[in-house]
Amino acid sequence: MNARGFTLAEIIVVLAITGALATLVTPALSSYARTAALQAAARELATSINLGRQVAISRNTTVCVEVASLTNIRLRTGGCGGAIWTGPGTDGSGAIKISDSSTLQISTTANVVFTNLGAASPAGTYTLTNPVNNGTRTVVVAATGRVSVR
Repeated sequence: MNARGFTLAEIIVVLAITGALATLVTPALSSYARTAALQAAARELATSINLGRQVAISRNTTVCVEVASLTNIRLRTGGCGGAIWTGPGTDGSGAIKISDSSTLQISTTANVVFTNLGAASPAGTYTLTNPVNNGTRTVVVAATGRVSVR
């Protein structure tokens, strides 16, 4: 007799090994997903801050990047008391929301103001925080106007 297939014992061994591996890998994948989401949001925030710098240069004015709420930023032309800028990436009130705004919060040391030459005064740091696990990423704006994620 030439029967092909797997015995019940072989199938149980394979399922036990698969279950053990899944149990070991799941926490690492979960942690990686949270870290990757935070990093992606920090890069998105850096892009939005760079948009403020580009608007300042292209319109030959100052642009203030302010934290409008815990979950979004807003650009103001003419300084921090100026008009709210609306354009690509903003909603009707001029807010630029980060993609994962349901769980991440934004805070800053100071509202950065970009000059018409692209320099920042004062230099500042924007911090993204995940309140679930207290993970943070910072977006640093140097006095030269360079924006970097750390």
